[in-house]
Amino acid sequence: MTRLFGTDGVRGVAGRDLTAALALELSVAAARVLADREQGRRPRAVVGRDPRASGEFLEAAVVAGLASTGVDVVRVGVLPTPAAAFLTADLDADFGVMLSASHNPAPDNGIKFFARGGRKLADALEDEIEGMLGVPSTPCVGDEVGRVTDSSDGAERYINHVLASVPHSLDGLKVVVDCAHGASSTVAPEALRRAGAEVVAIGDAPDGYNINAGHGSTHLEALQRAVVEHGADAGIANDGDADRCLAVDAQGRVVDGDQILSVLAVEAKEAGRLAADTLVVTVMSNLGLKLAMEREGVSVVETAVGDRYVLEELKRGGFNLGGEQSGHVILLDHATTGDGVLTALHLLAAMARRGQGLAELAKVMTRLPQVLINVSGVDKTRVATSGELAAAVREAEAELGGAGRVLLRPSGTEPKVRVMVEAKEAGQATEVAERLADVVRSAL
Repeated sequence: MTRLFGTDGVRGVAGRDLTAALALELSVAAARVLADREQGRRPRAVVGRDPRASGEFLEAAVVAGLASTGVDVVRVGVLPTPAAAFLTADLDADFGVMLSASHNPAPDNGIKFFARGGRKLADALEDEIEGMLGVPSTPCVGDEVGRVTDSSDGAERYINHVLASVPHSLDGLKVVVDCAHGASSTVAPEALRRAGAEVVAIGDAPDGYNINAGHGSTHLEALQRAVVEHGADAGIANDGDADRCLAVDAQGRVVDGDQILSVLAVEAKEAGRLAADTLVVTVMSNLGLKLAMEREGVSVVETAVGDRYVLEELKRGGFNLGGEQSGHVILLDHATTGDGVLTALHLLAAMARRGQGLAELAKVMTRLPQVLINVSGVDKTRVATSGELAAAVREAEAELGGAGRVLLRPSGTEPKVRVMVEAKEAGQATEVAERLADVVRSAL
């Protein structure tokens, strides 16, 4: 049976895969697993959403399910995912719920749960919630039912929180911020202005249907044009729920998550704020990051792909900075999840403190050419046991030496194998990747 929870909550096309009925059932099940009812205490949950039109009916279903089980609900409205996580902790709620499909197009939506303290759920808790679906329960009646209130200061609490962490004013910087017509459309420009920057906001007019459409971290072209047109010092791109941050320098060149992590790691190390002088990244991070950190005296710990695995390693090892090439950056001293607004503030603060442009700061690492080929229709078991493929990988690694690498990663959800190769030269990376992809295809 297919697991309902994916790598980041439950997602699907709203109204077809993710229905109001499923949203209600999930919220009831989550309340039974996550709510603390010790000593007659009334449980409380925070519910937030991004501006997708479907979020309106899904929010209503979730709130109904929670209140019907005796949980008091605080609706915080349209806010970034990291803001919902922060408010779950700040309001001392038993758990939080966020309705968003992140960088996905508007027809999609998702439901994500946070445990007390705004922490992402462990797989075991998600499985427990899934196991509760459809299990009969005694309904709450009378004064047992939960009450529903709307928070009027959630955005202000969140903005004040992220601003309190910023180590240097952004005075003198002109910044374009692309909010992806998403959840950061109000809070991101406001936070950057209060930090001292002159701000030009684009992608900041959500209508329920335009989230991520031609804007945000998955569509950087609009931001690149705007930075050059406005003569800005830098550009910042969030995704629909603002848990990602990518950047653009003054010349319109992309600065990806690996480069942002490199800048923040060096900045934190020099200030004595990088726990154990260690950065946590995934296996998909560019080899150039690892080589740069080695030069800067920063240890690198790698995890499986997914910000949840980065977070687990941060907590396990007592580290405080990690993330992904995609722009999920976790500053664990200030957030329990990737936070695009927080990341932007810290990246721009490094620019302001050093008096350097983003292009100059990003030179801390050199991105090696990286080629990724997805081979579909694969028998992943045959690929994993193929002696021919193992020999081809060894040959490729010897050819690349210490200046490149090979990564073969089976998809967790599809019959697909990802072939990734990095090398000093783009041509070599392409040639090796195509060669290995052909060997993978021979195992079909």
